[in-house]
Amino acid sequence: MTTSAPIVALEILSASVWIGSLVCLAVVSQAARKVLEGPAQVAFFRAVGRRYAIVGTGSLLVAIGTDLAMSWPPPTWSATIDAAVALAGLLVLATTAGMAQARAMGTLRRRAMSSPAEPAARAAARRGRRVATALRLLMAADTLAIVVLAAMALSR
Repeated sequence: MTTSAPIVALEILSASVWIGSLVCLAVVSQAARKVLEGPAQVAFFRAVGRRYAIVGTGSLLVAIGTDLAMSWPPPTWSATIDAAVALAGLLVLATTAGMAQARAMGTLRRRAMSSPAEPAARAAARRGRRVATALRLLMAADTLAIVVLAAMALSR
């Protein structure tokens, strides 16, 4: 595998931004829930989400693109490559689903805040939060698996 230094640097940088942003979002989410009240939380997460859609998704796509540029075509096709490609596709799908779910979550939270006596609205917001957590965990686990596969492939 022959690669150029700028492509390797771009790969490392974009992967670092992606992984770092996942960790940062987890930390910021916990802090915001403890410090901000309902309406301020909704506004905060909406603003963060809009910026993250550009930075996080952009870094993920650049990382996948530079990885493909560095390794394509593979000298031999293996189960490791199959798994990495499948996981990268799953990560893109999970990220897309997470972005759509985040938009829906804002609507659910606004509805729950505007009618606090309505148990259905609160229950929907709680379910939405569980779905959001599951999607973030899937994205983190998927990212970790891709990193492990890349390390395995590079160590051969």
